[in-house]
Amino acid sequence: MKALVLGAGLMGKEAARDLGQSESVSAVTLADVDIRKAETVCRQLHSNKLKAKQVDAANEKELAALMREHDVVINALFYRFNEIVAKTAIEVGVHSVDLGGHIGHITDRVLQLNENAKQAGVTIIPDLGVAPGMINILSGYGAGKLDELKSIKLYVGGIPVRPEPPLEYNHVFSLEGLLDHYTDPSLIIRDGKKQEIPSLSEIETIYFDQFGPLEAFHTSGGTSTLSHSYPQLECLEYKTIRYPGHAEKFKLLIDLHLTRSDYEVEANGQKVKPRDVLLAVLSPLLDLKDKEDVVLLRVIVGGVKNGKETVLEYETITFKDRKNNVTAMARTTANTISVVAQMIGSGVIQKRGVYPPEQIVPGDIYIKEMEKRGVMIKEKQYVKE
Repeated sequence: MKALVLGAGLMGKEAARDLGQSESVSAVTLADVDIRKAETVCRQLHSNKLKAKQVDAANEKELAALMREHDVVINALFYRFNEIVAKTAIEVGVHSVDLGGHIGHITDRVLQLNENAKQAGVTIIPDLGVAPGMINILSGYGAGKLDELKSIKLYVGGIPVRPEPPLEYNHVFSLEGLLDHYTDPSLIIRDGKKQEIPSLSEIETIYFDQFGPLEAFHTSGGTSTLSHSYPQLECLEYKTIRYPGHAEKFKLLIDLHLTRSDYEVEANGQKVKPRDVLLAVLSPLLDLKDKEDVVLLRVIVGGVKNGKETVLEYETITFKDRKNNVTAMARTTANTISVVAQMIGSGVIQKRGVYPPEQIVPGDIYIKEMEKRGVMIKEKQYVKE
């Protein structure tokens, strides 16, 4: 299998690391608009399977020419590129996976390419990060074990092990994406009805081994494609985990219109987007640097099995890989997309078309593969007698 990784950022780097260490992968190309960035990453990873290339993903001809040389494309670019990469993959007949980003209906537009992908004989799987991604795979795995599915509750947080004021948070992914998730409304299903509710609302207390009390609150994008895959659900909710007080502080920034992407003000005769200023202020302040992070995740799938009310719970507490200096968020995210890309390349996944993770990724194999990479996912089952 020849793999192409688009984007030499943190997630692209770690996906390339895992691909380079896998026996089933013969060659890995790491491509970025900044060739020096890609070359630096390749040097850092010390793998003779890796080579760097320059590519402008906005240039379809350039992108198509590079993609043709590979079997599977791992798209680790910002989610605005997801549609163009998926369309190009279909055009050149190459399988493709991406990290998702359900803001602005990007994933919906990728899913609409299903018939084209089937005709081209390729598999496209969007939303393969942690949330969406890991939570979808585990939801689908749990749903498949039940005779009747009733509810899915999701809790995810990438947080610092040792929080610092003022926000008790360090960004481990896109800070711009974070503002989108906090600002846009959240889709949930309650009492069998789809509805939108404000993000940062309905704060509840949650505990994990070694961590707590923490807070969990609604954020947008987390329920991803699950409402389409399981329209019969009575309950579907996704909440983000943070240290107590975080939501209240960010709510003030949102109420002041500082996070909106469509808002401008005039200052000293110049048009300014408050969001741009906020990002510039927060980026250095919230930089994780060499601090330790942890990913906390809990997927609770409820329904009926053998005539009894049954709940399946999947949980991971994943810490930073100190040996390789890899953040917990990169470990969980990049390994997820790499593992699934390899499932396509090796023929474990053979369905062709565009599918969300919960409909196509075998959960049992995924859990075993993640365990090999030090990401332990525990399963618990509760049966109501």
